[in-house]
Amino acid sequence: MKRGTIVALAIAGVLVVGVGGAAAVSLSGGGDPAAVETASSADEAVQSSAEPTEEPGASEEPDADQASGGVADDQADDASATPAGSYVEYSEDALAAAEGTRVLFFHATWCPQCRALDEDIVAAGVPDGITVLKVDYDTHQDLRQAYDVRQQTTVVALDDSGAAVASFVPYDDPSLDTALAGLGLG
Repeated sequence: MKRGTIVALAIAGVLVVGVGGAAAVSLSGGGDPAAVETASSADEAVQSSAEPTEEPGASEEPDADQASGGVADDQADDASATPAGSYVEYSEDALAAAEGTRVLFFHATWCPQCRALDEDIVAAGVPDGITVLKVDYDTHQDLRQAYDVRQQTTVVALDDSGAAVASFVPYDDPSLDTALAGLGLG
């Protein structure tokens, strides 16, 4: 890779993490900024989607559907019941805080298929109700052993207790759609 490309990727990663961290602090009401995770390189960049919030005072009167208890109320109830999809770096705290279906993605920075899947997840976004946790393949041998992961690019769906319910390696087609379909989630 050319030096300029590497520098551009590093800058893009820093921007993504900075904007994501600012959004996380903003959405949490300004909480403890030290609790926001940061990444040290473009390969560790994380995308997190969140429901957009309405500006205060932007709409003080309910519209006709809301006033009559119509479809808008039903849609709001559905949106609050399903957590927004997200893509985060793995940590025990992140796993414990993850809402909805949890999927571990065993990623290695040196693996072209892992980088392709990572880029697709960032570009496509994670569907609502799913949290993808990016696990470093090289440093988390304990998780590789616990979930019988033998190859990078492996994705593992977990149940509420943290046990694996499905495992798949989207090596030949490293896309989020293929990974989720292989786990029975797509």
